[in-house]
Amino acid sequence: MLTLLKLLKDGRFHSGQALGAALGISRSAVWKQLQHLEAELGLSIHRVRGRGYQLAAPLTLLDPAQIDDKSSARSWPVQVFDSIDSTNAEALRAIERGLAAPFLVLAERQTAGRGRRGRKWVSPFAENLYYSLVLRIEGGMRQLEGLSLVVGLAVMRALREQGVAGVGLKWPNDLLVGQKKIAGILLELVGDPADVCHVVLGVGINVNMQAADEVDQQWTSMRLESGRVFDRNHLVVELGLVLQDYLSRHQCDGFSAIHAEWEQNHLWQGRAVSLIAGVNQIDGVVVGIDSRGALRLKVDGVEKIFSGGELSLRLRDDS
Repeated sequence: MLTLLKLLKDGRFHSGQALGAALGISRSAVWKQLQHLEAELGLSIHRVRGRGYQLAAPLTLLDPAQIDDKSSARSWPVQVFDSIDSTNAEALRAIERGLAAPFLVLAERQTAGRGRRGRKWVSPFAENLYYSLVLRIEGGMRQLEGLSLVVGLAVMRALREQGVAGVGLKWPNDLLVGQKKIAGILLELVGDPADVCHVVLGVGINVNMQAADEVDQQWTSMRLESGRVFDRNHLVVELGLVLQDYLSRHQCDGFSAIHAEWEQNHLWQGRAVSLIAGVNQIDGVVVGIDSRGALRLKVDGVEKIFSGGELSLRLRDDS
């Protein structure tokens, strides 16, 4: 079925006879595959008598050879999947199989994409970036301090370089344009964090998505913000270059070297917020973050520190 899609990706008309000849199947079998493409991947295919079949819009698919060709000599080995449950889940399975890190897992779509706190990450086919980088971490907890914030800063820089000027950070792992989410980060760790472990840096970026009924919060995409279509292969390369720079700085100098830059780009700095921890809510004003990336809140005039993977930050109505 995806072989048929690759024949159609140029956005031009192709006759049923020509498609059948290329695939070695009948015209009726071509018709059935086209129906599956529409149903399973949500694609729109035009049918015109005498001309054939045409995708409603051309597709640029992820291409590991193109990514590798444009990347630096320090780039990571890339695996690209047409469809997968989630890139983070596949990355974790690859670690179990003994695949040597670092390596990068990408997918055209995710059938069970997930964000923080178990939330679903809507993952339509060939529209966005679903990206999981696996690193081997040696030297203990210092190498993990503030790591998700470092990744967020790198993603922000990559998006700004692509022309999304208004993007900024929201503690701990979101990127917003105004109040609309454009990207998120999910880090998962296996092994002994005090010794040797592997960490999966999961990044989801809304790239060319224009509609999504399933998303349960305000969102935007690079295309909606800029008015143009982006080549996701180019975005993978650019994000890799920026990530390499930030990860190198973090490894050499620790999170403290990036601390101030992160605070300068935190959209909710000085804002009145509610911190949600399970059924508990803590109201305060964002002071900043500490040297390890934990949130500093002023609560009833007293500064308090909060960290942990199950915390969620929301703006208060009086902010």
